[in-house]
Amino acid sequence: MDDNNSPKQLRRSRTARMISGVCGGIAEYFGIDANLVRLVMVVLTFFGGTGVLVYLIAWVLIPEEDADTSIAENLINQAQNRDR
Repeated sequence: MDDNNSPKQLRRSRTARMISGVCGGIAEYFGIDANLVRLVMVVLTFFGGTGVLVYLIAWVLIPEEDADTSIAENLINQAQNRDR
């Protein structure tokens, strides 16, 4: 159930995923079809290759639906804990 009082958060989708849920999560956040976001990523990939770069960056920075932290945050936290 969606709580209308809580702020909307960008998360990688577990249900609308093909690879890692980036496009599905973006689509859910903006309330659009996931295939439209996937199509934009493909077009960006064919015109300059930025689609792959944007997808990889989003995969690392956007946390999964049920996770509190992203992959990047986990790596930073592990490095900080190792240095202590």
